[in-house]
Amino acid sequence: MLHTPPLTLYIHIPWCVQKCPYCDFNSHGQQQALPESEYISHLLDDLAEDAKRVGTRPVHSIFFGGGTPSLFSAAGIERILNGVRERVNLTPDAEITLEANPGTVESEKFRAFRQAGINRISIGVQSFQQDKLTALGRIHDTDQARHAAGYAHSAGLNSFNLDLMHGLPGQSVEDALSDLRQAIAQLPPHLSWYQLTIEPNTLFASKPPVLPDDDILWDIQQQGHGLLEAAGYQQYEISAYSQADHQCQHNLNYWRFGDYLGIGCGAHGKITDSHTGDIVRTVKVKHPKGYMDLSRAYLYEQQKVAPQDRPFEFFMNRLRLLEPCPKKDYEAFTGLALHQFDAQDKLTTAIDAGLLHETAQSWQLTALGKRYLNSLLEKLV
Repeated sequence: MLHTPPLTLYIHIPWCVQKCPYCDFNSHGQQQALPESEYISHLLDDLAEDAKRVGTRPVHSIFFGGGTPSLFSAAGIERILNGVRERVNLTPDAEITLEANPGTVESEKFRAFRQAGINRISIGVQSFQQDKLTALGRIHDTDQARHAAGYAHSAGLNSFNLDLMHGLPGQSVEDALSDLRQAIAQLPPHLSWYQLTIEPNTLFASKPPVLPDDDILWDIQQQGHGLLEAAGYQQYEISAYSQADHQCQHNLNYWRFGDYLGIGCGAHGKITDSHTGDIVRTVKVKHPKGYMDLSRAYLYEQQKVAPQDRPFEFFMNRLRLLEPCPKKDYEAFTGLALHQFDAQDKLTTAIDAGLLHETAQSWQLTALGKRYLNSLLEKLV
């Protein structure tokens, strides 16, 4: 039987100061004054429509992503959160994260965001080296990168994350480790440390930079992992490390195949209906002008996840986590038995290849599986 998983809320704010050349997210460079008030009204109307799908189900976390949500005022963020509480059943202890660019915040704004209801900030530092920041098209400089973590500490936030990239154009192993040491020195409770990849439909895709070779990337990953562990950070997801009890609860719900409402331009959602047995994915209108056009609906498309596609979707998400994956979760959140669609046979192939470890109750990535996750997922298609 299909069970209803935990539910979260994603809120997309699409504007940024300028589009970074590696970014494939739905973001738009700010050309004029932001239509903050108008957009918030649309967000709340969008949520009112989506709320009909979930009734009184509790919402356990909120994530403001973008774009650069920190371009909005604290008063605007507070208006959104008040509107959310009026429309859905937000739990009192919900994790509420807002993405911020070091070039768009200062100490007082972090405090104002906390007073508005934000209890976690995710700061897009990416690098502490000016030449790397310039190559990535970031608007902040090294001083702003260093100060941002201090602002988060002084604002009294319960938790915050630093986003840091490696495998950057012209980056050596020592360059990458220097960035990581500087990030660790800021004492963030959470670090997202991920490799730059060239995505389609980006400036880097049309004019690819020279990136480090595979040997350098492997050395960066191995030595960086050692630095993080020595500093007390635990890797719990392929690209995420945290101090004890500071994992990102919102992202954990994604990787555990949880449900989420997605409101705002181009936002994606996933909703399970245990009564009908359906899992539905939704996408909202992508461009701000279209999204704020009163003559059309916010929903751009929705699609049921076919039963034969559910095994791969479940494992594609779940196997990003290093924790054991309970077998009962597979059956509960896909509504399928393991013998359906050859799921067990495919898993056995991965187990025999040393990519997965199996017990009577769970599966778990091996060290080899963590290194060759894409190869593992190919075996599960």
